[in-house]
Amino acid sequence: MELDLLNLLAVLVVAWLAGLLASRLGYPAVLGELLAGIVLGPPLLGLLEGGEALAVIAEVGILLMMLYIGMEIDPSELGRASKGGLLAAVGGFITPFVLCYLLVVALGFPPLAGVFVGLAAGVTSLATKSRILVDLQLLDTRIAHVMMAGALVADTVSLVLFAVVLGVAENGVFEAGRLVSVLTGALAYFAVATLVGLKVLPWLGRKLEQVPGRTAKFMAILLVMLVYAEGAHLVGMHGILGAFLAGLFLRESVLGRSLSQEIMHVVRDVSIGFLAPVFFVTAGFAVSLSVFQTDLLLLVGLVGLASVGKVIGTALFYIPTGHGWREGTVIGLGMNGRGAVEIIVAQIALSMGLISQDLFSILVFMAIATTALVPATLKWGVAWLRSRGDLARSSEERSGTLIVGGGPTARLLGRTLAEHGAEVRLVDSSADHVVAAERDGLKAVRGSALDERVLSEAGAAHVRTLIAVTANPEVNALAAQLARTTFAVPDLYLLDRGHADHAALAGHLGTAVLFDGPTRLDAWDMRIAEGEVGVTEHTVTEPTTLAEMKATQGSDWLPLVAVYGETAVPIRSDDTFGPGDVVHGLRYAVVMDDFQRLVALAPVLDLDGPLSIADFAKEVADVMAPAVGTKPERLMERLISRETSSSTVILPGLAIPHVRMAGRGTFEFAIVRCREGIYFPSHEDEERVRAAFVIVSAPDARSRHLRTLSAIAQVVQAPDFERRWLEAKDAEALRQFILATPRSRLLDAPSPVLA
Repeated sequence: MELDLLNLLAVLVVAWLAGLLASRLGYPAVLGELLAGIVLGPPLLGLLEGGEALAVIAEVGILLMMLYIGMEIDPSELGRASKGGLLAAVGGFITPFVLCYLLVVALGFPPLAGVFVGLAAGVTSLATKSRILVDLQLLDTRIAHVMMAGALVADTVSLVLFAVVLGVAENGVFEAGRLVSVLTGALAYFAVATLVGLKVLPWLGRKLEQVPGRTAKFMAILLVMLVYAEGAHLVGMHGILGAFLAGLFLRESVLGRSLSQEIMHVVRDVSIGFLAPVFFVTAGFAVSLSVFQTDLLLLVGLVGLASVGKVIGTALFYIPTGHGWREGTVIGLGMNGRGAVEIIVAQIALSMGLISQDLFSILVFMAIATTALVPATLKWGVAWLRSRGDLARSSEERSGTLIVGGGPTARLLGRTLAEHGAEVRLVDSSADHVVAAERDGLKAVRGSALDERVLSEAGAAHVRTLIAVTANPEVNALAAQLARTTFAVPDLYLLDRGHADHAALAGHLGTAVLFDGPTRLDAWDMRIAEGEVGVTEHTVTEPTTLAEMKATQGSDWLPLVAVYGETAVPIRSDDTFGPGDVVHGLRYAVVMDDFQRLVALAPVLDLDGPLSIADFAKEVADVMAPAVGTKPERLMERLISRETSSSTVILPGLAIPHVRMAGRGTFEFAIVRCREGIYFPSHEDEERVRAAFVIVSAPDARSRHLRTLSAIAQVVQAPDFERRWLEAKDAEALRQFILATPRSRLLDAPSPVLA
C-alpha cells in the first residue's frame, strides 16, 4: 500500500477550498467537501481518485472527528434537554425512520438495508442548525432552544443505535440469539466504559497535568480513544461509538479546563482540519450519478419521505408540549437538515456491504438536498409564525444571573442578588477571584468571558441576565456582545467607564447601564478590599428616581441592587422607585489604618525659615516632649545628636529624623514643612530640607516604625508630591494631602466604621 502524496495534496486542497466556499454560503463545510468529491472524483470529472492509503487516513480521521464531537457534547445537556426537545427528537427520528424503512423494503431491498436507510433519515445536523439560527437571529426563540436540544439527543441516540445494529448485522439478517448476544455485549461494554470513564480517566487526567509538553498528552488521549474504539469493536459494534464515548468522558471535569481545552483544540485541528475532510471527499467518490436514471423515483421518494416524515413526526410529537402544531412544524423544518453523522453511517454501511452503492448515493444526495432546503424553509416558517404572532421568545423560560467579573464589587453585587433568591454564577479568569467567590457561597467558573465554551459552561444559554462588570471596558463590551449574539441572553447590564463609545455600544446591543452612570470600579474594589465600605439599605416611602435618591445620598454612595416586591435586580441608571421598594447600596466608610491615625493626630508644624538644625530641633522638641514624657531640652539634644552622628536626609529636600527613647510603647509622630528650608549638618551645601517626618519611639516599636517608614516612602513617591507639598495652603491642608495620597494600606480594624 503506497500513498500517492500528490493525490493526497489535491484532495486536501479541494476539501479546503470547497469547505471554505460552503461556509461562506452559510452551509456546513462537509456539504462542500462531498460535492467536491462527486464533481472532481470518479463520479463526474475523474480528476481525483481514491486508494487504500486514503481510506486508512479517512478512517483515522473519522475516529478523531467522533472523539471531538464527543468532547464537544456536554452529557449534562442531554439530561437537561427540554421536554419539547426530547419529543421533537423522538418524533423527528422515529417517523422518517419508519417511512423510509417501509419504502426500501417494499421495493425489494433487504430489511437490514432498510434499517440503515432509516437510521440515516432519522439523524439531524447540529452544526447546520447552529449557523442558520445565528444568521436568522433566532437564538433567543423557543424554537431555537428546542431544535438544538432535539438535534443533540437525536444524533447521540442515532450513533448508539447504529453501533448496536452493526453488531447484529454480520450475517445480513437478524437472529434472536445473535441479537441477545450483541445486546449483552453492548451493555457490558457501556458498563465498563462508564466505570473507566468515571474512575480511571480522572486519575489519568491528574497525571497528565504533571506531564510537560503537549505531545505526550495528545498521545495519551489517542491511546484512550483507540482503547475505547477497540473495545466497541470486540463486542461487535463499530469503533466510532467507542471514539464518541471516549470524547464524552474526556471532558473538563476529568482532564481539567486547561488540559481539556488544549487537547480539544488539537483534536479538532487534526481531525476537521486535516483527516476528516479526506473522509468526506472520498465518500463523494463512491457516489453513483446513475441513480438519477435508474432509481430516480426511489431517490425522490426517500428524500420526500425523509423530509415529510421529519416535519410531520416532529409536529405530531410536539403537540403535547402545548405550544401548538405550527411551532412543531417549523421546528421540524429546521431539523430536516442532515450532515456528517448521516454520511458516516452510510459510508460504514457501504464499506461493510450492508447497503448497495445506489442506496449510498441516494443517502448522500438526501444529505445534500435536505441540508440545502433548511435555510429557505426555516426562514419561511419563521415568517409564518411571526405573522401570526406565534414566534415565542425563550426569555420567559430563562432564569438566573451570570456576572462577568469576580472582583470585590462584582462579588458583593452577586451576594446581594443571591440573598434575595436569585441564582447567581460568576466568570473570571483570576483563580483568586474564583476562590473568593466560592468562599462567599457563589458558583464560579474560571476562564475568559470571551471564550464561547467558558460562557456555555457557566450557563449562558439558560440565564436571563448577564452583568458585565470588569475593570476592562473592552472585555465588558465583547462579553455582552457574545452573550447576545451567540447565547441570546435577553437582559444585558454593562458597566459604564465613561468612554465616548459606550452609549453607541449600549444602544446597539440594547444593554442597560449599571449603577448610576460612569463608575470607577477600581476605586470601589479597593475600598471594599480594604474594608472601607459598608452596605446600606433604604426603603422608599414616596415615588422617586435614582437621580433624586443619589442627590440625597451623596457622592460616596453607590446604588447596587433594587428589590421590587420579591424580585431583586441590579440598579440601572434610569431606574425609578415607588413606596415599599428597597434599594441596597454601598457607602464609603472612613476607616483609618495605623499611619492615617498617626497623621490625623500628629502635630503639623508649618515653619518659617530658613532654619538651622538647632532651631528645627527646638521647634519639634517643644511640641513632642510632653507626649513623649521628657523635657524639651533632652529631646532637642537627642535629635541634634542623632543628626550629627548619622544623617536622616534620605532624598534631596526630605528627611526622616528618628530617635529612640527609653520605655515601652512610646511612638510619636510629627510633620514639618519649611518652605525656606532647614540646614541639616551633613547637607548644608546641598538642597535644604523642606519636608520632615519626625518619629520618636521606644525600642519595642520596631515593627510599627518600619510600617511607618514604608507608608512615608509611598507618600513621597507620588508624582506631584513636591509641588503639592509646597503649594498646600496651611498645616491642615498638608495633613489632608498626606491622608488622601494613594498607597498600599495595612488595616488593623476587623470591620469598617461608618463616618
